[in-house]
Amino acid sequence: MPSLKDLRLRIASVKSTRKITSAMKMVAASKLRRAQSAAEAARPFAERMERMLGTLAGSLAGQAGAPKMLAGTGADRVHLIVMVTADRGLCGGFNSSVVRSVRHLTAQLLAEGKTVMILPVGRKGREQIKRDYAKQLIEGFEQLGRKGITFPEAEQVANRITAMFAAGEFDVCTVVYNRFKSVISQEVTRQQLIPFPAPEKAAAVQGGAVFEFEPTEEDILTSLLPRNLAIQVLRALLESQASEQGARMSAMDNATRNAGDMINRLTTQYNRSRQAQITKELIEIISGAEAL
Repeated sequence: MPSLKDLRLRIASVKSTRKITSAMKMVAASKLRRAQSAAEAARPFAERMERMLGTLAGSLAGQAGAPKMLAGTGADRVHLIVMVTADRGLCGGFNSSVVRSVRHLTAQLLAEGKTVMILPVGRKGREQIKRDYAKQLIEGFEQLGRKGITFPEAEQVANRITAMFAAGEFDVCTVVYNRFKSVISQEVTRQQLIPFPAPEKAAAVQGGAVFEFEPTEEDILTSLLPRNLAIQVLRALLESQASEQGARMSAMDNATRNAGDMINRLTTQYNRSRQAQITKELIEIISGAEAL
């Protein structure tokens, strides 16, 4: 049974831990407001950009003059998985959920005889995935968005993907990230980036309307598809950052409450042990007095 001194030291240690988790919760809450606003502001533009390109791509899908980012390489042999996680921990299952999804996707593709490359964005994901798929890992990105995600940072990732695709290093690119839903809820999302997932021709024409484009659809798509790639990467980074702060805020809140519960239990145990020791000393004094 621990002594009174051990209990006092443990209570003081847990109180210090509670102060740290409480401070981290407040910091995460402050960062969450900015990150959530940025993620929500990026959604309409990214979704409408994707919808507009889908309308254009629907009429060119399968044609000989389609841009390479739309038509693809014509093969499905090499897959690039962009895994977006955080550089820091202490955010519950935020990183593990993305890594779990990437592991499942990688195992499925390897079982089908495909070649897989994993491009990690974030240190924690790289550290976890290298235990099982070190051979599939390539050099990725870390410390993005330390002061907030910006478009130039998203362009760095998009340019790396574009350069690899232009060099013929992969056929299909998929990004895996956490989509922010609420403080306590994040949804792991897989989104195909290359080739651009064009809708069916029948669904591309809305309301029977016929449009003429100047310049041609091919020229527009050739110019906008690389920009759309950067925009979709930016959305994934913003959604991931908001999800990270929400998950960290929730995890630190749980840790703070658990620390409070532990302090209460230890305090109760300390008081009982102290009362038992006082009672024992009184009994010894009384017994000694009666013996005289």
